[in-house]
Amino acid sequence: MSEMTREAVARTPLAGSLVADAISMPVHWYYDREALRRDYGTIDGYQTPLSPHPDSILWRSHYEAANPSGDILRDQARYWGQRGVHYHQNLKAGENTLNARLALSLAALILEERGYDADRWLERYIHFMLMPGCNADTYVEEYHRIFFTNYAAGKKPRKCGGRDIHIGGLTPVPAIVEAMTLLGGSLTEIRRVVQEHVSLTHKDDGVLRAADALARILVRTMAGEDLRDVMLDDAADWISRAKTADWDRSPDQVVIGRVLSPACYIPDAFPAALFLAWRYARDFRGGVCSNAQVGGDNCHRGAVVGSLLAVAAGIPEDLLDGLAAAPRLSELRVSVPAPGSP
Repeated sequence: MSEMTREAVARTPLAGSLVADAISMPVHWYYDREALRRDYGTIDGYQTPLSPHPDSILWRSHYEAANPSGDILRDQARYWGQRGVHYHQNLKAGENTLNARLALSLAALILEERGYDADRWLERYIHFMLMPGCNADTYVEEYHRIFFTNYAAGKKPRKCGGRDIHIGGLTPVPAIVEAMTLLGGSLTEIRRVVQEHVSLTHKDDGVLRAADALARILVRTMAGEDLRDVMLDDAADWISRAKTADWDRSPDQVVIGRVLSPACYIPDAFPAALFLAWRYARDFRGGVCSNAQVGGDNCHRGAVVGSLLAVAAGIPEDLLDGLAAAPRLSELRVSVPAPGSP
């Protein structure tokens, strides 16, 4: 990555979300923090996942495809039902989980099409999830299983989403904001696209409200406004000056652990992400590494934390260079049409 490209990418929300996801990937869904420290020490960068995963619940997770149109596990299906299997056992240091890879693909499609087309995205999504060899990640989140259960039953793609309440629904938001901004999209247009896209898989009012708040915060912060001020304006349903002042008296692992759950459910997960972005508003590495260290659904929470901190503080050079997807991020910027081009 050239120095000029690196500087441009270092303050983009998509890059920040991908970096945070890759840092969290080895310790995704660790709830035993002593086990997390024993296995990985103090998180300060990328690591390769270790097996066994002491908190893995794949042994009690189940998904059975009704027919080939629902076969999204493929050769990973044999690991479901087994104890100790790491959710991301096939990934290497600096690589991204399934939802983050889909977000990167979404940004690329928006730039290729010079706009958002839900039907074109659904075609790409279905192709990726069903094509052998496309996805080596062992775990697929619940919303994928809901979608492809419905798709295998013959429902139209736009009707296959469910009422999913997990923060994973926010993973595509930084990608949409970045791609639409590069194309000159207005805040109104970006908000519309975010709502349309997220509702394809997450038909939950809380997730959709959080997605809208994240989009507004990102757009305003990318325009040069102060992250903390914008968060108080646009996320008032989730955080407040009084809450942040109160939480700021405690360590991260107390706020996200005793006050707010480290789990994936949006009512706690989104405020937890916003708080970390608040606390580390000028320290990208500190924020995304602390997000990983507190465990729980840190990959998807990291999509929020990393996107906000990248825009506000910038991504350190070594973290950007160590990201497996970094070349793709450079390609995205090259693909942006010049102003006035047909």
